Amino acid sequence: MIYQGNAITVARGLKDGSDAIATLTFDLKDESVNKLSSAVVAELGEAVSAIRAESGLEGLMICSAKEAFIVGADITEFQAMFEQGAEQIENFLERVHGIFNAIEDLPFPTVTAINGLALGGGCEITLATDFRVMAESAKIGLPETKLGILPGWGGCVRLPRLIGADNAIEWIAGGTENRADAALSMGAVDAVVPGEQLEAAANDILARAQAGELDYQARRAEKTGPLGLGPIEQMMAFETAKGYVAGKAGPHYPAPIEAIKVIQKGAGESRARAQAIEAKAFAKLALSDVAFNLVGLFMNDQVVKKKGGQYEKQARPVKQAAVLGAGIMGGGIAYQSASKDTPILMKDIKAEAVELGLKEAASCSPSRSSAGKMLHRADGRGARQHPPDALLRRLRAMSTWWSRRWSRTRRSSRQVLAEVEEAVGDDSHPHLQHLHHLHHPPGRGAEEAGELLRHALLQPGAPHAAGGGDPRRKDR
Repeated sequence: MIYQGNAITVARGLKDGSDAIATLTFDLKDESVNKLSSAVVAELGEAVSAIRAESGLEGLMICSAKEAFIVGADITEFQAMFEQGAEQIENFLERVHGIFNAIEDLPFPTVTAINGLALGGGCEITLATDFRVMAESAKIGLPETKLGILPGWGGCVRLPRLIGADNAIEWIAGGTENRADAALSMGAVDAVVPGEQLEAAANDILARAQAGELDYQARRAEKTGPLGLGPIEQMMAFETAKGYVAGKAGPHYPAPIEAIKVIQKGAGESRARAQAIEAKAFAKLALSDVAFNLVGLFMNDQVVKKKGGQYEKQARPVKQAAVLGAGIMGGGIAYQSASKDTPILMKDIKAEAVELGLKEAASCSPSRSSAGKMLHRADGRGARQHPPDALLRRLRAMSTWWSRRWSRTRRSSRQVLAEVEEAVGDDSHPHLQHLHHLHHPPGRGAEEAGELLRHALLQPGAPHAAGGGDPRRKDR
């Protein structure tokens, strides 16, 4: 063992018995995915120093022991780091650049085996190695501009030199996750293989590089030198791109345009100078209100997803659903439910709202060649298999039936819920029963009951999800 850390191990040897190859494996303990926190980056620096000190090595393979390769930097650290100011941000980026440059400058060929998602900093690590092999199911990309920043660990420097300025601008400004076949066609990776062949393919590339069949030194020279564009080519590539991206991004999202400017400014520079330009621009964006807010939105989204997953584990299986209120939102909800094999009824007081809901459901419909979906018959006689167009006709029939029933007379809210409960069945509507109780609780006025109903609909910790009680209690 060359190095052992909490997230990284480095060992000599491969499965075929070769002892001259070092394998650096990312496997962050007690986490489902690999991410590059400041602690992991520090470990990476220690691991690379250990590799440089090891004698007799002839190659390095970087891989992951998790389903994803590396999903990116640890975004939970961003706001605290950004609060330290531009100088501290640039100093940190300089340290990261030093580690990645040390990987790029190792005295033997290097390859990354990309088995899953390689995003942000995870993608930038792969760009530091000489070669990249990608599993067919993997994806790669630099999504930093979606957070109001730009790739700050060498992505704006290495990617344009690897796949060309136009392609790099498309990837970076768009923040896209790119499939393996697209990455191969662009030249971002050198081979795409089935996942079970990934290590063997990476080892084969190292062997060919050691034999002189693949010139890894030429690869490095291409990545570390100036971008091969003349003045006219630069003007055409960058000015055209800035105009197009500005029209797409609008005036309130400066990161995509700033990324293009960084690539342009660093096009004629060496690696060190281009990385300094990148770091300075990253620090500028990191201190902006746009970055602060977009990072905050991302963090909140992760909290919601985590809590949603916890609620999903607690939830009972849904056998029948109903949506009260059609229109665009109701139609979208109805189709999503039906497309997931959960029968659903749509109800509204206005026929035109039902029609609008049906149109929205139709707009969500997949191609007619898609597999059929399960949908319960409106008369309750079991289930039948329907293709998407039949599913929409079935949804239309049920929605029209509800609309006609409603239009005969104005119903009370209690009657509405009772009718829906009758339609969806006795064993599949505990939430409806709770809403019925909340809407007309014994001894409560209409205004207070309405407040309880709104609370039940809007609060994720409402009694129907948590097992009863008053949702306004302070201890819930």
